[in-house]
Amino acid sequence: MSLLQRFVNRTEFSSYEDFYENFRIEVPENFNFGYDVVDAYAAAEPERRALVWCDDHGGERIISFGELKRLSDAAAQFLQDAGIRKGDCVMLLMGGRYEFWIAMVALHKLGALAIPGSHMLKAHDLEYRYRLGDIRLVLCNDREDLREEVAAAAATPGLPIVPKLVTLHGAPKGWLALHDALDEPGLSRLAGRFARPTGEQATRNGDPMLAYFTSGTSGEPKLTMHNFVYPLGHITTARYWQNVEDGGLHYTLADTGWAKTAWGKLYGQWIAGTAIFVHDYERFNAQRTMEVCAKYKVTTFCAPMTVYRYLAKEDLSEYDFSSIHHAAMAGEPLNAAVYQRFGAATGLRLMEGFGQSESCVIMANFLWMEPKPGSVGRGSPVFRPCLLKDDGTLAEEGETGELVLPMDRGAPPGLTIGYYKNPEATTEVFRDGYYHTGDLCWRDADGYFWFVGRNDDIIKSSGYRVGPFEVESALVAHPAVLEAAVTGLPDPDRGQIVKATVVLARGFSPSEVLVKELQDFVKKETAPYKYPRRIEFVDELPKTTSGKIQRKEIRKRDLERLHAEAMKAAAEEVGK
Repeated sequence: MSLLQRFVNRTEFSSYEDFYENFRIEVPENFNFGYDVVDAYAAAEPERRALVWCDDHGGERIISFGELKRLSDAAAQFLQDAGIRKGDCVMLLMGGRYEFWIAMVALHKLGALAIPGSHMLKAHDLEYRYRLGDIRLVLCNDREDLREEVAAAAATPGLPIVPKLVTLHGAPKGWLALHDALDEPGLSRLAGRFARPTGEQATRNGDPMLAYFTSGTSGEPKLTMHNFVYPLGHITTARYWQNVEDGGLHYTLADTGWAKTAWGKLYGQWIAGTAIFVHDYERFNAQRTMEVCAKYKVTTFCAPMTVYRYLAKEDLSEYDFSSIHHAAMAGEPLNAAVYQRFGAATGLRLMEGFGQSESCVIMANFLWMEPKPGSVGRGSPVFRPCLLKDDGTLAEEGETGELVLPMDRGAPPGLTIGYYKNPEATTEVFRDGYYHTGDLCWRDADGYFWFVGRNDDIIKSSGYRVGPFEVESALVAHPAVLEAAVTGLPDPDRGQIVKATVVLARGFSPSEVLVKELQDFVKKETAPYKYPRRIEFVDELPKTTSGKIQRKEIRKRDLERLHAEAMKAAAEEVGK
């Protein structure tokens, strides 16, 4: 039986309204995910599956909770021997390696602050993170190019803390190797030595446990922190949005460097009793994703919109998806055409959800709801979201406002405790009795929320405010468009114009005729003033490793291009 009942007042509800009014998370004193979930399963059901891992080179590993306890104990002792104590900051750059889950549990047991990061970071990115995050140890996978970047950043002159460097196998000179602890005889020796810290080294609910570097459209990344209660907030994410089942196998497509891993392949899933599936791939391939889902009998599935867009364009009838009973998505608003194509091929409704690196799921199409394609659903009973207008009053039905979370009952489980070494940023989001997300939404008559965009993403053109997602949804409904990103482009007359960066589907080629066709198509699909006055065709869009489109990279590239053009024009003018 799953551990879910230990941490909630009820597990079953008759309707969304019943869920919203009556669901509560019950937080134990001094909760620690490593001991109260992983080790609890290991004691009660040591053979229960925890992790099913595979890669594209024939590698496979299935880890039970009994084995996970032993491995995480050995890793914790290894890290303790390396000098890591409660509150120390440890960075993980692991990609899709299964050792990530072992290391995370070990860090939680020690009370260290785990800071996952993308394995695509370069030395200058890492140097900034080492400094801001006071990183004392870096754990990375065996990729030689990554090791070089990690070491180069650590060798930066004047670094206040020089982190210890750990890889998985075959440590270079001056490094440590984690598998010295995870392979015999080190495993037997270290696992048996580890004991739960006590006294000042014991963890408390309010202690920082996990942090992610996150940034908006400008400025350096900030480090948002979560405390030891954070995993309990993901009960709503896993059980009531992703609909994971006790004894099932859940697959969320996400790189371990991003908060979507905490959302979809770690905390709430294990609390609710499902095993986690991990496909360690170097580059996303829709056909390969379908193959592994069918082979390993995945039962619940979650991915960003980009993935579903690719899946919907494949012949899904060639694959056996009979084991999957629920599909969820987040990261971008759901496109109605993709929703219909995927549903027709699989019989599954795509259930959209919404949240931030700073939170758990804030709004979602929960179990009892009929989804409206494009809506992020209704509010979580944990966060009780509402919308605030610029004048400080609550937005009514149909009005756009900033998504805020009321703090009148205190901070709910799963919400950030603030930004590391950045009290100004913390004060900015926690003010006037609310947590301010910086996201704009509106709510319809049925209580469904509709995402408009980040405050930073909103395009202000000739007095109109244009959210990128509605324009993107209109564009991808056209058969020629595989993907689209909509951004604002500076314009001397309108302030900004709407610009679309488009990846074409197979069989279509860029042309001025197609530009006009797409512009006319958008005018019919949405308000005419929102149509893209500029369309650029590209081979691919810049994305995070979790598949989210990086609009800020497009804006940055466009501004650099405009600046170069202005400098060239100025030089030509001087030369006349």
